[in-house]
Amino acid sequence: MLNMLALLQESGIGDIGAGMAVLGAAGVVIGAGLGIGRIGGQMADAMARQPEAAAQIQTGAIILAALIEGAALFGLVIAGFIK
Repeated sequence: MLNMLALLQESGIGDIGAGMAVLGAAGVVIGAGLGIGRIGGQMADAMARQPEAAAQIQTGAIILAALIEGAALFGLVIAGFIK
């Protein structure tokens, strides 16, 4: 992320690709944060409704959060290749 910001500052306003990379990276991070936050909130609601199923709910939520993190990392890598 810092490399993309440094590239954007060095290149000036004319380099649209660097700006798109920064916006893409920001979108990926925001989207992943929202997704994981929603998983956490829904997990808390589900565990409050059915405490006996807390272990299964927590396991599923951790797996989903890991999948979102993997997709976010992939998105950051792709955004880093945009020039």
